Amino acid sequence: MKLKFDKVPLFILMLMIFSTCQHDNHSEIPHDTAFFIDYRSLTGQSDGIAVIELDPEAPDFGNISNKLELGIGVLPHHLYYNQSKNKLYTTALGGSYLYEIKAEKDKIGQPKLVSATPIDTGENTVGENLFFTNDGRFFMTFMGGAGGLKDGSVGVFNTSNNKLIKTIKAPIQDNPNKFIMYPHGISVNEEKGLMMVTSTIHPDLTSGFGNTCILIDLNTYELKETYQVADSPADLSSPVEVLLLRGKFPQFALATTMLGGDIWIAPYNAATKKYDAFTKIFDGSTQGLGWTLEMYIDDNNRLYVSFADPGKVLVFDISNLPNLKLLKTLTADKGAHHMVFFKTKKGKDVVAVQNNLLDLPNLNSGTISVIEIATGKTLGTVDLRSRYGILPESIEGTNGPSNYMHH
Repeated sequence: MKLKFDKVPLFILMLMIFSTCQHDNHSEIPHDTAFFIDYRSLTGQSDGIAVIELDPEAPDFGNISNKLELGIGVLPHHLYYNQSKNKLYTTALGGSYLYEIKAEKDKIGQPKLVSATPIDTGENTVGENLFFTNDGRFFMTFMGGAGGLKDGSVGVFNTSNNKLIKTIKAPIQDNPNKFIMYPHGISVNEEKGLMMVTSTIHPDLTSGFGNTCILIDLNTYELKETYQVADSPADLSSPVEVLLLRGKFPQFALATTMLGGDIWIAPYNAATKKYDAFTKIFDGSTQGLGWTLEMYIDDNNRLYVSFADPGKVLVFDISNLPNLKLLKTLTADKGAHHMVFFKTKKGKDVVAVQNNLLDLPNLNSGTISVIEIATGKTLGTVDLRSRYGILPESIEGTNGPSNYMHH
């Protein structure tokens, strides 16, 4: 139908033109600098997920545009996208332990949180990390397992319907040489058919500590090898994250120790089809660093590692592993933890660091630092503790994963 504009009242014509201009203008603006954060309330209200602007060059830097409440004491913990980047999940230390999050774009293209659907995790408690594979499965570590003193489990789920397929359990009481206990970190090398999880710490943070990683067959779920990731059997180093390098990267396993404050490495052995023993590749104590946490790899053979104490991100060159070359040190705040990578509106490459670890004393700044990678300059800091009465628990992009490789 052809409109005859001479028959349209002037005010309606102006409204139509204005609406069209508004739509065209905003449809070309990708909101790549808005991020999802898991958060805990400090005022006794519901924990949840929020959308926050993190570009220091934006006029609304630090503003939370919307929230999705999950409930009091849910403690959402890690945000993940599935393999095809069309589903968003959060694990949780309480509540239902795992949720699928629905988000959409509003009429001007801004991300908006809509709903959270609890997923049945069976007997498994205290949800930690996820890993999605290309064959329609995803794996989840449960640091609490079924609730025993030395418990822990790995859940296997169907990606299409979120149904629990299997729970992998291996109590240390049954076999002290091959066990799953307090699992937190998880990484998979699908080409090699291998998965590795860490043994970290009892969920109450006092009743038990781990110092190993366990290698698991990705298809049979058989436990293949237990690795000490500590200076001695008595050293309760608490390995927290593990990364099985794959694809174009040198074929090694990397692990960080939360209480050890170090980075460890193990080479893949093509003859045994397992990894050889872990050795320490970086000693945090020699640099005044502790509480080593997350690892991220970019496309240029650079490894970013967060040290919660005193709040640093170290950038390494991994192109010549097992030699690890320190390139630079970025200063965040106490509790430096998860990271996202993006460009500001003016094209600066930055990393945003979420500074909080479980609200532990001296590791709970409650801020997000935005740091220019090239110069190490802090371009902006959002203090969520004072501004909103919340602490950030994790962080993720609103247009898909905001990192090249995490674990």
